Amino acid sequence: MSELMLQLNETVNFIKSKIGTSTRIGIVLGSGLGNLAEVIKVNQSIPYSEIPNFQTSTVKGHGGRLILGELGGVTVLVMSGRFHFYEGYTPDQVILPIRVMKLLGVETVLLSNAAGGVNPNFKVGDLMIINDHISFFTANPLIGKNVEELGTRFPDMSEPYSLEIIDKALAIAKANNIEIHQGVYTAVTGPTFETHAEYRLIKTIGSDVVGMSTVQETIAAVHCGMKVFAVSVVTDLGIRDNNNVITHEEVLQAAKEAEPKLTLLFTELVKVI
Repeated sequence: MSELMLQLNETVNFIKSKIGTSTRIGIVLGSGLGNLAEVIKVNQSIPYSEIPNFQTSTVKGHGGRLILGELGGVTVLVMSGRFHFYEGYTPDQVILPIRVMKLLGVETVLLSNAAGGVNPNFKVGDLMIINDHISFFTANPLIGKNVEELGTRFPDMSEPYSLEIIDKALAIAKANNIEIHQGVYTAVTGPTFETHAEYRLIKTIGSDVVGMSTVQETIAAVHCGMKVFAVSVVTDLGIRDNNNVITHEEVLQAAKEAEPKLTLLFTELVKVI
């Protein structure tokens, strides 16, 4: 057994000893979106600092605990706060929780993030379902020796985000009068916000939003055979006036204001997947 699988098994066995059950659905909460965890009926909560091989989320607006609970009456496993490449963590460290979820029995993972709007039709507070992504600007987490126990050497990425789940989410949004977009997410390393020239480039290559997370997790999940659904909250606008400076505090505030819509969407979605 590889060193990575030994590490994963150590983490999985520890979590199993604490939560005592499993679930098919995992959720990862992004910047400023941790309050979704407050509507979950918590059965077990484990600080990341106690979990073997987990890292610490160092970014303001991210929680730092793994939660097993009920959302809309459905048992879910929730990461309240994620790890980022820009925090200095390796891609393997960033995606370890996704692989752990897979080994705990999770079949579908719902991802959320705060993102900069590149599509000029988007406004702050909008939700965008990610239906594809561009990953060229950040490290692919599968580089290196393939772990056959997890997946194939060359995973197909023609449908990284489940079209079936997207259709269900669109129906939920329509039924609840939630305005929602679909589009392409481009991942960058961060932690700097993009320059104007970078925003123009990202728009030119076909992206609708840009962010510093999610794609590495998606690649790992697809590699493991999991279904993925992801939503971006547009928290700032990249195509903007020259004197408009973006701050992390503004990003967190925009995410907080959009959170009720995301909470409703995820609550209804877990009931039908």
